[in-house]
Amino acid sequence: MQIIPQEISVKISVLQKNSYFSSLEIGQLRELADHTNLHRYTKGELVFLEGDPCSGLHILNDGLVKLFRISLNGREIIINILSKGSTFNEVPVFDGGLNPVNVAALKDSTVWVVDATVIREKLVKYPRFSQAVIYNLTQNLRMLVDMIDQLSLYSVSERLARLLIQRSKEDMIEYVTQDQLAARLGTVREVIGRCLRDLERSGAIQVSKRKIVILDKSVLEAWAQLPHNE
Repeated sequence: MQIIPQEISVKISVLQKNSYFSSLEIGQLRELADHTNLHRYTKGELVFLEGDPCSGLHILNDGLVKLFRISLNGREIIINILSKGSTFNEVPVFDGGLNPVNVAALKDSTVWVVDATVIREKLVKYPRFSQAVIYNLTQNLRMLVDMIDQLSLYSVSERLARLLIQRSKEDMIEYVTQDQLAARLGTVREVIGRCLRDLERSGAIQVSKRKIVILDKSVLEAWAQLPHNE
């Protein structure tokens, strides 16, 4: 990891665009910017480990990272794969606990880190900031509820189709390997391979190395059990 020096004006601009901090005034943003740094990570490098103390709120400036946990038998379970602009590690920032997941760079990445202690101080000091935090955390909770719903109610093929539709909106499909897809969907690589072949045979997608192209979105939506207008 390398810290990249940045002007205070750049830091303020980054914070101002983030949904957690957008309600703060310039002077308040400056207080946070004084405790914000840009970190560079190379592909494969760990950003932080599960169980370690939380250093701060992370904002992905550029690149791609995976949030994951390791099961008792050593299996990697990917919680999420995040791209530019995503914020992560909110929970220990706001509850003062330890990191709940591991995070590693899937490609060379730069990440803004806003000091956790300073953030908690500003929560007490600025009520509007607290309201923004509550709103963002509830959005994250909705996402987790939806994830549980999909694991409970949908087959691997259906979950895969839904994930591909979601990733296509985020322009991320080309970066996801079959191993990463399997870990993300709670299954194994062999099952993902069969599901991808099924989707390809149906005309929904085309698979080429690490890139997945959606050929017919309506067919993919049928696999995902989504209405055509979703």
